[in-house]
Amino acid sequence: MPRYKHFFGFLEEPFAQDIPISKLYPLPGVDELIERFDYVVGLRTIGIITGEIGSGKSTSLRLASSKYHSSEYKILPVIAHSGTVKEFLRHIAYALGMESITSSITTLLRATRTLISELTVRKQVPLLIIDEAHLLRPEVFAQIHTLVQFDFDSKPVMPLILCGQNQLLDKLHYHSSRALASRVVGRTHLEALDHTAMTGYLKHHLEIAGIKDQLFSEQAVLAIHQGSGGLLRKANILARGALICAARNKVRSVSPDHVRIASTEVI
Repeated sequence: MPRYKHFFGFLEEPFAQDIPISKLYPLPGVDELIERFDYVVGLRTIGIITGEIGSGKSTSLRLASSKYHSSEYKILPVIAHSGTVKEFLRHIAYALGMESITSSITTLLRATRTLISELTVRKQVPLLIIDEAHLLRPEVFAQIHTLVQFDFDSKPVMPLILCGQNQLLDKLHYHSSRALASRVVGRTHLEALDHTAMTGYLKHHLEIAGIKDQLFSEQAVLAIHQGSGGLLRKANILARGALICAARNKVRSVSPDHVRIASTEVI
């Protein structure tokens, strides 16, 4: 266990990435995100989630999808990349459990659609979640909608969530993406935390680690908020680094100087 955890008496890492769903901080706007997520899943259509790097998109996806039981839903998580249409379809095929991956796009698409249909026959809803969707090529956006079209587009089968940075919306405005964009029924944007929410966020993470006292001074919270721009990932790094500096100095209150020192390690 790191020294700073011993020094402050943490029972666990306060800013870990794998915090259980039940212990996640209730981010502003997350209820709205979940409501739209559920709406998209219920209609078996398409939804969009956007936000800056480190704004909590992936964590929110984990939270929103956690309520869907595996007996009724087959969650298909895909991390997008800038590869070809064929490579994208292969990722989905692997998520569906396809063992033999063909080299033909036509055959691959047909086989993928067959597996999706088989899931629905078993009364299991396939839920495709594409994270980092802004990385997808325009030609991939032109093809995605073909995965959710069945019976001449009269039978919605597979809900699709596209999650990514703000440029995802720019790509959906391309002419080649119109067929996909026209099927979007819900859109959520995750904002950075304001100063008040950042105060609550830091206090919450100390509490789940077993510390009820606010170890961060008001000035330190302000420094973390300003240094991170209200974005969670960077705030976590700054907060952890500042705690390490404070423990090294053997003081139990984190100051803005500790945050400043921690910021020298952050790009």
